[in-house]
Amino acid sequence: MWIKRSTKRTAAQAERRTGADHRGAAKSRGLLREGERSMNEMYAFIEAEKTTHGVAFLRRLLKVARSSFYAWLAAAKPRAARQAADEALAHEITVIHVASPNTYGIPRVHAELRRLGRPVNRKRVARLMRERGIQGAHRRRRRSLTRPDATIRPAPDLIGRDFHADRPGTRLVGDITCLPTAEGWLYLACWLDLATREVVGYAMAGHHRASLVIDALRMAHGRAGLQPGCITHSDRGSEYTSAEFRRVISD
Repeated sequence: MWIKRSTKRTAAQAERRTGADHRGAAKSRGLLREGERSMNEMYAFIEAEKTTHGVAFLRRLLKVARSSFYAWLAAAKPRAARQAADEALAHEITVIHVASPNTYGIPRVHAELRRLGRPVNRKRVARLMRERGIQGAHRRRRRSLTRPDATIRPAPDLIGRDFHADRPGTRLVGDITCLPTAEGWLYLACWLDLATREVVGYAMAGHHRASLVIDALRMAHGRAGLQPGCITHSDRGSEYTSAEFRRVISD
């Protein structure tokens, strides 16, 4: 009687526990089905819940092959070792990137690692930097603001590569650049004296027409006192080859 009674109690307990297992596992299975879950996540779930529900029950519930689960389990240590190695390498990459400062991209980070005696694969460096959002500084391609006028014959190059002057006010070089401001993009025209290496004339406006470089040239004349025969050197942009600019410098 004692054995029979005990057996019935154990069966009842087992039935209640099985029902609880089914409810708990069904709830967990519902969580697993929220979106597409990878096999690795399912294996990790079985490993985490095996003490509560048992491996065999969870495998059947999730329709996971026994051999596949234990193969994944056997590879856990090597996988953890790879993850630890990736974390260590990612730390070195971060240090190199911050020391650059924050300018090195994949090629230069990879070259620096090799210089430090770390012969790592470039694709691995690229993957770790991509996963952690580490990016190098990209040099912006400079676009010329000035556009040549095909209908006008450009002036001859009187300077060549000799960017020197013996006296102030005899040789000027000019250019236009754009600057971001709170009012939007503004254009800055400057004239540099090759003798003093100083900006002797400048003008800023919301356009880059010929009047902009003319205003800067007039400031240069007022400040530096340009000498007769002074050479103004620039690119062949339409602002500098315009009839308006030619008329001003010939007066």
